[in-house]
Amino acid sequence: MTGRLVVVEGLDGAGKRTLSDRVCAVLAARDARVARIAFPRYDTDVHAELARDALYGRLGDLAGSVHGMALMFALDRRAAAPEIRAAVREHDVVLVDRYVASNAAYGAARLHQKADGEFVEWVRELEVERFAIPVPDHQLLLAVPRAVAAARADHRERTEPGRERDAYESDDGLQERTGAAYAQLAAADWLSPWTVLDGTAPLDAEALAVQLLG
Repeated sequence: MTGRLVVVEGLDGAGKRTLSDRVCAVLAARDARVARIAFPRYDTDVHAELARDALYGRLGDLAGSVHGMALMFALDRRAAAPEIRAAVREHDVVLVDRYVASNAAYGAARLHQKADGEFVEWVRELEVERFAIPVPDHQLLLAVPRAVAAARADHRERTEPGRERDAYESDDGLQERTGAAYAQLAAADWLSPWTVLDGTAPLDAEALAVQLLG
């Protein structure tokens, strides 16, 4: 029996890490085997490292290429695919912070496309069909108003060393459009079923943990 691959998506500052911490604590208390992976893997994968450099303006005009940046993020996941498959075999729940939908949402937003546009389909063909990246069993969208996410990201930047916002995080218009793209992906159950959570309301971690265990 294999575990479930569950993805947490949302804007920068939505509270994905806090949600993952709470759900993992509840799952561990229920003796569930839990693993966590976060993308992009800036400190362990060269593609993610290059993408980060581009987002901080250190690689010329690379950040200006929507498809080029998406390819970097996709290659990070391709390199991690064996690790993901092993984790799913060995755990009840594998909780992933950001995954394929992040690539789809941010790229579509940069191109001013909707979730049913050409870019989202390009990401699916690249990551799922060509790279054979494991498809999630369930995706969680932590939905918060853009102003709330921005305030949280600003606080994190001021209080956590090394967390200066990058080109994506500091672009308010991009964040607004990305939130809309995420909502469209969730409404369409893109790649797998989605659950939309109110990121401004108290989280029922117990109920969510039960749902994730299937």
